[in-house]
Amino acid sequence: MKVLLYFENENTIKKSGIGRALRHQIKACEENGIEYTLNPKDDFDIAHINTYFAKSHYLAKKFKKKGIPLIVHGHSTREDFRDSFRLWKVMNLYFYPQLKKMYTLADLIVTPTPYSKKLILSYGYNKNVVDLSNGIDLEEYKENPSAIEEFKKFFNIKDGDKVVVGVGLPFRRKGIDDFIEVARNHKDIKFIWFGYLAKILVQPYILKCIKNKPDNVIMPGYIAGDIIKGAYQYAALVFFPSYEETEGIVALEALASKTPLLVRDIGVYDGWLFDKKNCYKGKNNEDFSRLIDEIIINDNSSIVEEGYKTVKERDLKNIGSKIKEIYKNLLNSKKKAK
Repeated sequence: MKVLLYFENENTIKKSGIGRALRHQIKACEENGIEYTLNPKDDFDIAHINTYFAKSHYLAKKFKKKGIPLIVHGHSTREDFRDSFRLWKVMNLYFYPQLKKMYTLADLIVTPTPYSKKLILSYGYNKNVVDLSNGIDLEEYKENPSAIEEFKKFFNIKDGDKVVVGVGLPFRRKGIDDFIEVARNHKDIKFIWFGYLAKILVQPYILKCIKNKPDNVIMPGYIAGDIIKGAYQYAALVFFPSYEETEGIVALEALASKTPLLVRDIGVYDGWLFDKKNCYKGKNNEDFSRLIDEIIINDNSSIVEEGYKTVKERDLKNIGSKIKEIYKNLLNSKKKAK
């Protein structure tokens, strides 16, 4: 069994959550002995398409015509496209129809959470939807003192400095404006937001927020490797105030780093993230400010350990074995149908 893992415009999306999902899918295949290719011109038994642009649609139709089983990954929903890019209301005139075309063509849609599965089923495009976490490479986020030192050196962090970390594209949907406003009330803490988007795509309101951010908010753009891993591990907490996600890879990365996690109380976390058990949840900036004050001074060890148990279930070794079963079942069902 050989699988095509297809991501259109790979260089463009590599700085996003979908880009990290590609790396996770490759790792999951490697961990579980699944032969794969990234080249749609190769021979393969199953096509697993992760993007929704024009070439993705062209290839999906081509593979369906050839009788190749087609999985479309449900990374995106109508809901998580809202309030993202500049002119998103205009862009969705293209995006929503593309999403419908891709999801309708799929023999199977794999999406990260029961929440995103419920959303996709509600559209009525396709009833064949399963939920499976994007997963996380726990080994990649294990304790690394040298990464912490590299992070501290890069940002000139002194011993004892309190740091709050946020990660994501600078979308209003991600709550970056709330991140900045909460930081304004905590001048004694450094707030660092990792993430980059070309200025032409950033919403004007968010550009204004960034321009007027307080001095304790640092925005270095996209940084990968040990520096961001050191940031996760050094931080007093990871603050991820997103309004809408299909899973939230940032949440998995925080839990894997054994760092307290503060998220907005939204539907995607129902059933796996629990307030004051394995994370902290707030509904608004007043909640976030109060919780940050509490988290900074509290012993969070029990919550952190529970968070790690949660993310351990989503280790790529486990996710890879489950996706392998999904591939096998789809292949067998298509053979029987023939």
